[in-house]
Amino acid sequence: RQSSSRGRTRAGLAIGGRIPRVPVPPQAERRAIVAAGAVVVDDEGRVLLVRRRHAPSAGEWTLPGGRVEAGETPEAAIVRELREETALVASVVASLGVVTLEREGATYVIHEYLVRPDNHAASAGDDAAEVRWVDDRELAALGVRSDAVAVIRRGLSHPAHARGS
Repeated sequence: RQSSSRGRTRAGLAIGGRIPRVPVPPQAERRAIVAAGAVVVDDEGRVLLVRRRHAPSAGEWTLPGGRVEAGETPEAAIVRELREETALVASVVASLGVVTLEREGATYVIHEYLVRPDNHAASAGDDAAEVRWVDDRELAALGVRSDAVAVIRRGLSHPAHARGS
């Protein structure tokens, strides 16, 4: 270790009075996007899907949901997103855990919930191009991704769904 007035630090990191800059890779600067998603199940055991209007995954059938806004809880976010995307008023029944996804260059940390609708009159709005109630046997034909299918199955098998609460 040296100390001098010519720009060297005690740790020997700076030479000539400058601290070397190390470039930060772009992926290190990205932060995960916190979102909320819903498995909405009706009285007949059908699940509500939305066809996404915008990226990520525009045109695909998936679960309703979206970003958690600043100061908002994930539970409040999913109730808001359902109202905006599908016009449904709903209540959270249970947490289905957190799923991390990579889509179109972004990382999403999605808080998934089992949700019970107060009505079944869903209509597309906001980010949804279309909405549809489906039986779980229709998921493959609609091209629903395997990660969403896994969350749907978790919701359909959750004890709170079985109780109908």
